[in-house]
Amino acid sequence: MIKLNCWEAKMCGREPGGAHPELGICPAAKEARLDGEHEGANAGRACWVVAGTLCGGQEQGTFAKKYHNCEKCDFFRQVQKEEGPNYQLSILLLKKLRELQPA
Repeated sequence: MIKLNCWEAKMCGREPGGAHPELGICPAAKEARLDGEHEGANAGRACWVVAGTLCGGQEQGTFAKKYHNCEKCDFFRQVQKEEGPNYQLSILLLKKLRELQPA
């Protein structure tokens, strides 16, 4: 099974080399501290814990502000289903972000 990153599933074009460089690189595509989580590149399969991602063309802000919307997202639900018992809870992903300092 091919596991897509959020920018691939949503086709937003905000990944490095993507179709919409004028919008800037998405924070999930740059967040190296979550590289490999759920077998994704950077935070491509954990975008819901990364501040500043876009949804519906609008910046979503912090985890606390956006998580309610993320719970309804088809990509978020797809990752949960694909990962099954290997799904990392958001609190563990957030802890990893806090413990690992940005490069």
